[in-house]
Amino acid sequence: MENRRRDIINHVKKNLQKGYTSESLKWALINQGVSRTEANLILDSAENELKEEAPKKEEKKEKPKIKYELYDVDNRPIKIVTRKPKKWFFSKWFS
Repeated sequence: MENRRRDIINHVKKNLQKGYTSESLKWALINQGVSRTEANLILDSAENELKEEAPKKEEKKEKPKIKYELYDVDNRPIKIVTRKPKKWFFSKWFS
């Protein structure tokens, strides 16, 4: 009985990862003869296991920072000077 339940939980986990909703999986289990309480327990177990398996925020790798540089024909770096944005016309009255 426990092996069957473990197989069902693994099957539900795979389908949750594929994008199926828990409600549709619950009704699929009920239509296959599993009681409502058992279906709810199986779904809860599968969702909890997926949460435990998910990487935590600290474990995620940082995304690389992309740096752009422009070079002229002689392969010298070009510096781009940006201007400060102009103040909004009405800012002197609303600041």
